[in-house]
Amino acid sequence: MLFFSIATAAVAPGIALLTYFYLKDKYDAEPLHMVIKVFLLGFLIVLPVMIVQRGIAIWLGEGPLISAFGISAGVEETLKWFVLFHMIYNHTEFDEPYDGILYAAAISLGFATVENVIYAFASHASIGTLIVRALLPVSGHAMFGVMMGYYMGRAKFSTGRKSTKFLIYSLLLPLLWHGVYDWILDNVTHYWIWYIVPLMAFLWYGGIGKMYRANNRSPFRLTEARGQD
Repeated sequence: MLFFSIATAAVAPGIALLTYFYLKDKYDAEPLHMVIKVFLLGFLIVLPVMIVQRGIAIWLGEGPLISAFGISAGVEETLKWFVLFHMIYNHTEFDEPYDGILYAAAISLGFATVENVIYAFASHASIGTLIVRALLPVSGHAMFGVMMGYYMGRAKFSTGRKSTKFLIYSLLLPLLWHGVYDWILDNVTHYWIWYIVPLMAFLWYGGIGKMYRANNRSPFRLTEARGQD
């Protein structure tokens, strides 16, 4: 019974947040099987991420900046970006800007869910600890995904240098903010909550704004508006 409770508490935040992002797709809902597929891809990249992170730690060491921005944020965000770019970016279902947010959030939450399950059983985490993790690491991964997907969506529906610029943003900005988040947790011993809470509020505020703007750029929004005339 305890095993089931911990497993449920570890998995539930990722599924709940993914459901939230799926329901926020206002104009052309993505096929559910595609969203689940990308969510499961997040599961699968956990092992290669751990292997690469271990290799970089042995090669470069584990200083505060290297650990936060290189080993943790750098490897995780780069692998998520790589999978999205090669498997989703040119897919026919990626047909409006919000789709970038949904698929990036899906792969990020898949990764965060496995990470949460591993943490729960490796450290014998309590339900209270898992609730805190739902509000911080899982929620944080979701926001880094929103950021990545927003700019990937901008790149998809732009051309030339503008498209390239947004693709670069889609990798570097989530990597930067993920690194800031990890650096605070790893290096601020006292009063870290005073830094993390404003950071998470800022990320959520920005993320909700990006979701709103992405939906407003949907080509299906114009089609729906014409149909109501």
